[in-house]
Amino acid sequence: MTMELLAPAGGPEPFRAALAAGADAIYCGVGNDFNARRNAHNFDFDAFEVACREAHLAGTRVYVTINVVVRDEEMPRALALVREASVRGADAFIIQDWGLFDQIHKAWPELELHVSTQANVHDARGVAWAREQGAHRVTLSRELSLAEISRIAEEGVELEVFGHGALCFCYSGVCLMSSMAGGRSANRGLCAQPCRLLYRLVDEAGNDIAAPGRTRPLCPKDACTAGDVAALMRAGVGSLKVEGRMKAPDYVWSVIGAYREQIDSVLTGAPASAELGGTPVSAHVARRLKRAFNRDFTDAYLRGSADDEMMSYERSNNRGQLVGEVLSSSGGQLQRRDGRGNLHRDPRQDKKSARCTAVVRIDEPVGAGDLLELRPDNDPDAFLTATVPSDVPAGGTVECRVARPMPVGCPVRVIRSKAAHEGSSADLSREVARKRAVDVRVVARLGEPLFVELTCADGPALPDGSLPQAVALGPVVETARTKALTSADLAEHVGRMGASAFELRSIEVELDEGCGMGFSVVHKVRAAACEALEEAILAPYANRARELAPVSVMAASATASTATSGAEDTASAIAASAPEVCVIAPSPEVARVATMAGATRVYAASDELGEPGSPAPAWPVGSVPILDEVCRDPEHARIDPWVTAGASVAVGNVSELALAASCGAKAEIRGCIPIHNAFALDKLERAGAAAIWLSPELTLAEIQSLAPHANVPVGIIVSGRPRVMTSEHCVLKAANRCIHDCARCALRRRMISLRDRDGRLLPIRTDLNGRSRIYDAVPLDLTPQVGELIEAGVTRFAVDATLLNEAETRAAVERLVNALAAVREGRKPASRERHSSSGHLFWGIG
Repeated sequence: MTMELLAPAGGPEPFRAALAAGADAIYCGVGNDFNARRNAHNFDFDAFEVACREAHLAGTRVYVTINVVVRDEEMPRALALVREASVRGADAFIIQDWGLFDQIHKAWPELELHVSTQANVHDARGVAWAREQGAHRVTLSRELSLAEISRIAEEGVELEVFGHGALCFCYSGVCLMSSMAGGRSANRGLCAQPCRLLYRLVDEAGNDIAAPGRTRPLCPKDACTAGDVAALMRAGVGSLKVEGRMKAPDYVWSVIGAYREQIDSVLTGAPASAELGGTPVSAHVARRLKRAFNRDFTDAYLRGSADDEMMSYERSNNRGQLVGEVLSSSGGQLQRRDGRGNLHRDPRQDKKSARCTAVVRIDEPVGAGDLLELRPDNDPDAFLTATVPSDVPAGGTVECRVARPMPVGCPVRVIRSKAAHEGSSADLSREVARKRAVDVRVVARLGEPLFVELTCADGPALPDGSLPQAVALGPVVETARTKALTSADLAEHVGRMGASAFELRSIEVELDEGCGMGFSVVHKVRAAACEALEEAILAPYANRARELAPVSVMAASATASTATSGAEDTASAIAASAPEVCVIAPSPEVARVATMAGATRVYAASDELGEPGSPAPAWPVGSVPILDEVCRDPEHARIDPWVTAGASVAVGNVSELALAASCGAKAEIRGCIPIHNAFALDKLERAGAAAIWLSPELTLAEIQSLAPHANVPVGIIVSGRPRVMTSEHCVLKAANRCIHDCARCALRRRMISLRDRDGRLLPIRTDLNGRSRIYDAVPLDLTPQVGELIEAGVTRFAVDATLLNEAETRAAVERLVNALAAVREGRKPASRERHSSSGHLFWGIG
């Protein structure tokens, strides 16, 4: 079994670099509106069409990312992009938004759709649900183990797994940290990467409790699965994805080339000779990967771990490859003091003697022009760089010019490979980035036209399952007037593929004795066969412009209207009902206080309610369990029993929604399944949603546009701190005190926070399963707008008391009750609380 090698491309140059390096498929963005790397140098349609043509001739597929949430008014443009990209050559589309997914599938069921990792799917049930919606492939969460992937593969849906590159600290699709801090949402392709920044882990008194050096507690190492290729194949992975649409061409060329080599060596059974992250790979592969940008490597998730080994606590920039250490360092500027005590260069020292040098022992071969980083372990900020003056083998030494003397023993790393830069540049300068292998058959029979047949040796098949093939006929073969043709002559001249998109793999010649023909004629027939083969490969794409039904803006708008127009009576009845005061309670004591203050509906994390299926008596009757936003196969035993027929349950992903629908439970969609358009609202209602809780990334105007379309109750959290991250790695590990027993962990029971560079505190809570959640530094207070929200169609208002004590909960619930009473009585609710925020209600995400 093999698997696809899927490469990133942030623009035309990285695209060609991926093609040259051997990618089986390439994913990219078209335009800068609807993909998760909106700041990349994305394609325009004309450049995209050119790139697709070259890729398809090389046997490489092209996927377009539309992996963001889409607003109502954007849906016509998003659908138009899909159709145009398909006509121009896209093979598939990677989608996050369930409304967009549904509309594409309805309009063009023939298009291939992949579910993005942003859709937060991480178990077999979720993958099966995606298959039922029309998904051809699902990109799994990065956090899954090999055992989990293997189980999911049994569903028969093609699986895509992130194999190399940057790891998000948070589960993809549920991260709000960037948007809540500055409006740059990961759900809209504008993540500011706050996880790479400096933070202090502090206790209740503000004391720093992090272990020395652990200054970046949210910064993981980069994923690297080169040593896991064989295991991933056995697990049933269909596509190995490399992250990096913001990376330079030389990075793409190096990493894709390394994985091409590794996959091919696994398929041929070649032995490994080195280790990378504790797993065997060839020495050449390891060197290429380590000399491309990296924060050090980990495959911890695949092995079922989320421990410290996966973290890059000390630094978030490029670590390169460790290649040696400083043996000695000399030189430097002599200084003398003037009469005022100020230091100046001693004029008696000549420039040559002032130069600093460092002699470096080389443990890995380096090349002339490689850029070295010399960074002392005890003073990492005092690093500097130097250029290698000449090639040096392993075991040798090299003397480099440096800006100042460096300490003996200072580690030395290659952080930029000149060979990679030159290799990618050379491939990019070629007229054809990668040629496709063909098998050739030549028939020269006296009295018959010269026959040349080209058949692609491998690569994607045509819709009928056959490999592309083409035939060209030349003039009738006559008896030689002088020298007769030989089989070697025909093989040589037909096999010269020149500037075509093809290269010879094998050639078969059938030749009558005594045949004659000019070589120029042979070349013309071979060229005609190449042109015919290009047409055969590109024909399915050329037909799309005629076959793909157009969708106009009016048609898209009409679809939205049709999806919701039949529910006006239901919506009116919901709007007429009295607003419900809800509370998310962390304990039965807080729940009781909230109900005494006026809350009529209690929600609580299922793990806090007691035994599955039977809440502890201390909790109010009818308390609604909140299921985790993460639902992995090993967790079904603790999650699934809370989903029962006729009972309400708050679900955080499509797996839990599917379970609720199958059981007849009343699924309430949590805000971590983002709904930003009426199409998604309709889709999830039809899938079984009995209530909708709005995303905290919506503006008031968007809520006013969206909520009236709902046929089920719509809720919103109006106070409390928004959860901005959910991580499989426990943030408290930055203290280096883990006892690997969450139930007995003392830090879990304390009020620990992250202090950011602006001095703001982001509270942390870690559950009994070691999963951490980070909360925003600023609490919400939307109570001044409850009147406008009621007019928009919101009927459930919640206080999130997760981080509140009993007194704070009572005050928050009473504030909400009073605001609703003021609206009923025609009064204006109280002003927003000091030091609180309106979230995105008045300033939207990008």
